[in-house]
Amino acid sequence: MIQKLRNEENDELFSAILKLESIEECYMFFEDLCTVKEIESMAIRLHAAKSLLKGETYEKTLENVNISSATLSRVSKAIKYGDGGYKKIIEKCGNK
Repeated sequence: MIQKLRNEENDELFSAILKLESIEECYMFFEDLCTVKEIESMAIRLHAAKSLLKGETYEKTLENVNISSATLSRVSKAIKYGDGGYKKIIEKCGNK
């Protein structure tokens, strides 16, 4: 699945992200790169993924996270059938 995203521009973007060294640098870069709504959407998806990976139900996650059921379904499908990106980053962050 990773291969469908792989191209020179995406490699350059991800390499740039890997060079960020602080939360402040992340805010600076992502505020230039994305809209506020896009950043909020990514943060909400990560929060929902954490909830699902902790074993929370769809209903509980919908109660606790400001996310649509369609987006939650997409997050759930990524967890079940994706490349494990959500699980990997949540493990690396200590599942905070």
